[in-house]
Amino acid sequence: MHRYASDPAVTEHTMWGPNAEEDTLQYLHMVIQYSEQTPRNNYELAITLKDGGALIGGCGIYRMDTNAEMGYCLNRDHWRQGYASEAAEAICRFGFETLGVHRIYATCRPGNAGSAGVLRRIGMTKEGHLRQHLWFKGRFHDSYLFSILRDELDRSNTEVRSDER
Repeated sequence: MHRYASDPAVTEHTMWGPNAEEDTLQYLHMVIQYSEQTPRNNYELAITLKDGGALIGGCGIYRMDTNAEMGYCLNRDHWRQGYASEAAEAICRFGFETLGVHRIYATCRPGNAGSAGVLRRIGMTKEGHLRQHLWFKGRFHDSYLFSILRDELDRSNTEVRSDER
């Protein structure tokens, strides 16, 4: 995990990083605390390869009543191979089916076209452009806001599948 969390290319558009070893250890401690919550509202999950189980990234979902925020991060050696889309769709399905939320949202920086593409591919709708709403890494940052509603996930996947034929 520290390998990708300390990579400046991976963390260019994140609010955190590049991580020092201590940052990654603090994150792991936080993830352990999440796993001990009752009821549990925060999930940080590993993204691993089916063949061999190598850790290639992580995804998370954070429930707040009937809404949840989701995100993901991937080792750059595995970008543009469909893993982020697969993980994002799976975490949304988990949010809707297991956590029972109605709406899931995600943000990305305008310069992160790959992440915006992932959000569109899984059926999220771009709701807006939040201007300079976050301060991190010494300056203000904009975000694009995307969301998907429970009944839209399967509909968007059906539309994608029929478009691929």
